[in-house]
Amino acid sequence: MRIFIASLVTETNTFSPIPTSLRSFTNLDYSRRDGSLGPDRGSSRALQEWRRAAEQGGHEIVESISTYAQPAGTTVRAAYEELRDYILDDLSKAQPVDVVLLDLHGAMIADGYDDCEGDLITRTRAVVGPDVMIGVELDLHCHLTEAMVAGADIVVTYKEYPHTDIRECAREVYGLTMAASQGTLKPVKAVHDCRMIGLWPTTREPVRSFVERMRALEGKNGIASVSLIHGFPWGDVADVGAKVLVIANGDQAQAEALARQLGAEFWAMREEARTPYLTVDEALARVRANSAKAPIVLADVADNAGGGAASDSTAILQRVLDLGLREIALGCFWDPVAVQMCFGAGIGATLALRIGGKVGEHSGQPVDVLATVRGLCPDHKQPGNSGSQWPLGPSAYIETRGVHIILSTIREQVFSPELFTDIGCAMSDKRGVVVKSSQHFYNSFEPIAAEIHYVAASGPISPDFTQIPYTKVQRPLWPRSEA
Repeated sequence: MRIFIASLVTETNTFSPIPTSLRSFTNLDYSRRDGSLGPDRGSSRALQEWRRAAEQGGHEIVESISTYAQPAGTTVRAAYEELRDYILDDLSKAQPVDVVLLDLHGAMIADGYDDCEGDLITRTRAVVGPDVMIGVELDLHCHLTEAMVAGADIVVTYKEYPHTDIRECAREVYGLTMAASQGTLKPVKAVHDCRMIGLWPTTREPVRSFVERMRALEGKNGIASVSLIHGFPWGDVADVGAKVLVIANGDQAQAEALARQLGAEFWAMREEARTPYLTVDEALARVRANSAKAPIVLADVADNAGGGAASDSTAILQRVLDLGLREIALGCFWDPVAVQMCFGAGIGATLALRIGGKVGEHSGQPVDVLATVRGLCPDHKQPGNSGSQWPLGPSAYIETRGVHIILSTIREQVFSPELFTDIGCAMSDKRGVVVKSSQHFYNSFEPIAAEIHYVAASGPISPDFTQIPYTKVQRPLWPRSEA
């Protein structure tokens, strides 16, 4: 068989002031025709799995682009169209193909395109015709649309949040799509709209057990795949929200019944599954009272670069300084200017710095400090959930009044304690650690944390879901409505 593969991934926060440009993709993680042959990167994991499986099966791979952009605001129209057309041009030149596998996010929004993935899948179908099987891997924080479901034969989302199962999901997409192409699976799909918005970490009950139940259903009694779409709450599109997708083997009624049943179960657990958030002062009071020999970890969820935030909000930092807290670390702040000044001064130097508060209204006011440079790294990195290394660029570690701060040149969320420790900021002597992340930090920090709490500070991904200013949603969504 001749198998065509491509990856185009970003998550769009329509309330973020940071535009997603072509450089957002090409500067960070971009390859054309050989991404699966290179190192493990955000855009290459699924393609690597697909190439490995295809070669083991004696099939031919034709590869197009693989690219990832850090979540941010709406994608520039010309950027999306150029990347989309690279894929479609490569696909047209590769004809005939037997299978198409696409690694997408599902929440990419561009000027003029509320559903980039649906547009790409629809155009892909027009190129290959009705008989070629199309398999798609999506992030569970996607907006599942009719165009995606109608255009692809197989659609599977990650099950885990943090996303520790990207490769596993890719293998599932490959196996199901190949089975459909070979005629051993006749995929039929059913979607149930849960009419909910929120964040549901799969590390907590009752969501943990719900995920295990989904897994237990797959591969039995004609059920091929079950996906819980969490949705991405900060995308102002009509299809925002949680949904259940079931793929069955030829039995549409069975698929619909199970999707409806699981959707009703998820709705019934909505209050119990709600993530608890502390105010800034509540969270810092816990740090002040911490007497454990391990830090309390606080997630600054509203300033998470992984959700499109600038990662330069000073809301928690300013309060830490106001309260005179010590032995607390915060990271990482996206502040290339401050980093450059630290490199100019050198390790051990003390200098006046203005930190954060640069990008937009949610960034808050800049914080002026007299800081000592404790560490510098010209090419700072941190391991992600899959073991891949995420670049932070030139970074600096500064200390001011017993407060320890990591500054980076590349805007990135916190995945791992190594973001702190590899530049010289120890964790063992800290009472508290504030991470600019929503959930992907969890697995790496949980073993070293006395407690973990989620903090609702100000920011472009505020967890107050009742106040997100949608303009395109036309149906009731919990917790904005109980209907």
